[in-house]
Amino acid sequence: MKKSHVIAMLMLVTAIVIFLTASSDISTYGNFEQAMNTDQVMKINGELDHEYEINYDPAENANVFSFHMKDTKGKTSKVIMTSAMPQDFQRSEQVVVTGSFKDDTFVATEILTKCPSKYKDEELYLRADS
Repeated sequence: MKKSHVIAMLMLVTAIVIFLTASSDISTYGNFEQAMNTDQVMKINGELDHEYEINYDPAENANVFSFHMKDTKGKTSKVIMTSAMPQDFQRSEQVVVTGSFKDDTFVATEILTKCPSKYKDEELYLRADS
């Protein structure tokens, strides 16, 4: 075999390995109802349900907290997060959790929050002056 063929084969194998590794981390977006009916990992988009309190005691276990979240369809579910609570979590406008249901609770392994901009009030103030 020529040297160029060997290099091309190695590049092809490397590309296939990278593709397979990346595709194993892909999870689908859904809502709580869909997640209840499947065993696969799903991403749920929604917002905090402020009718319930956030349970977090870093002295007891800093890597676990729970809260209630309302998905985009309006269904509320309890979520247990298996990592430390993000800074300014209570102020989050939007939350995306990745995980699956165990019994009647969504157990999340990843969380992404969208917090309000610290410049939001200033922006409104500047627009009022115009």
